[in-house]
This record gives sequence, structure tokens and C-alpha cells, in this order.
Amino acid sequence: MKASWRTKLILSLTLLSACFYGINYLVFRDPPFMLRLITLQLGFVPISVLLITLFLNRLIANREKRTMMEKLNVVIGGFFSEVGTPLLKLFRDFDPNCNALNQKLMLTGEWSDADFADARLYVNNRDCTVKLEKDKLEGLREFFLEKRAFLLSLMGNGVLLEHESFTDLLAAVFHLTEELAHRVDVTKLSDADYEHLSGDIKRAYASLLSEWLAYMRHLRDNYPYFYSLATRINPLNPDASPEFV
Repeated sequence: MKASWRTKLILSLTLLSACFYGINYLVFRDPPFMLRLITLQLGFVPISVLLITLFLNRLIANREKRTMMEKLNVVIGGFFSEVGTPLLKLFRDFDPNCNALNQKLMLTGEWSDADFADARLYVNNRDCTVKLEKDKLEGLREFFLEKRAFLLSLMGNGVLLEHESFTDLLAAVFHLTEELAHRVDVTKLSDADYEHLSGDIKRAYASLLSEWLAYMRHLRDNYPYFYSLATRINPLNPDASPEFV
């Protein structure tokens, strides 16, 4: 059985250390000094382990986490640019209570942390009602079929595993995509089918709203120029325009 590289490394370093101690003995022939030196070095080992484990490893882990979150937010930004923002507009058409939601989520450049926290609480606690309209359901199906390849590529992105709630959103959206893709004519379905699709839309819609708010807050804190555009093209604002007025 071949030894692993770790085993070889341990043996090599141990042998190297023994060689240096052997050279020290042969040259200086001072066993008491060598014993004191070894004792001092062994006494520092626990402190060395403590410093490396508690401080150095934590610094490295925090830096890696920041790098990972930066990559993750780039992926999330791509999702909202390609799918999330237009999808919110489509979902809004199935929401009979969208006017109240529009007023609550009328983002501005002056929104504070308290405003975002209040909006998130509202979104998480609101009764998300979905009312299907057959012609609009066909439009939703066509949208998902167009974006299916993009969603598949996101599902295979391992970076997203670091963000559980966004992964749940992606799963809900992709499940709805598959449900609609396997129905040839969404204007001629049974009542049970429409009820099932309403539940799938409601799940994806509620999750998308929550993640959209979190992403808007991230933009406000880190990329104010992107946030400025995001507030002007707010998908929940029927009068939104990218142009300044």
C-alpha cells in the first residue's frame, strides 16, 4: 500500500529534524543544552497551535468567505438581471394585491436599514395571493422556456451552495419552469392543475420578493450606482423608468 503524501511529508520532516539534532550533538556535544532547547521548543508548541488555530486560520477563513460572497453576489446579480427582475414583473400580474405591495416596496435612494428591515418583515408576513389568468400564464411559460438554459447553468454553479435561501429560490423557480414546460397548452388545464400551478407560483413569488430585497440592500451598501439604477427600474413600480425626471 502506497503511503499518502501527508505520511511522506510527516516522515520527511521528522527525519530532517532528527538530522539537525544529530548534527548539533556531533558538533557541540552538549546534551544538557540540547535537552533545554527541546523542552523550550515543546513548551511553545501549544501556543503555536493556539495562535494558528484561533487567529491565523480564522483570518484565512474570513478572507475566503469574503471572496466567496463577492463571487456569489456576482452570480446573484446575473440572475436578477437576466431572470429575477423581469420575473417579478410577470408575477406581479398574478397578484391581485399588488398595489399595496407596490407602495410598500417603492425603493428610493434614502432607504435606511430600518426601511429594509420593515419591508422584509412585511414581505415575509404578507398573505401572498395568486390569481391565475390563462393568457398571462402562457406568457410566463414562454418566458421560462426562453430562460431554461440559463437557469440550468445556475443550478450547476457550486458557488450558490454557500447561499441556502437563494438556492431555495432557484429550486422553486426551476421547479415552476419544469411544471410549465411539461404542459403543452396551459390554457386548457384542469382546475386541479391550475391550483397546483398557483401553489408553485406563490412559492417562487414569495421567495423571489425576499431575495430581491436582500439583493437591493446589498447594492445600496456596496454599489450605490447600481442601486440608483435598480430603484429607477423597480419591477414593482408600474411607472418605473430608467430616465431621470
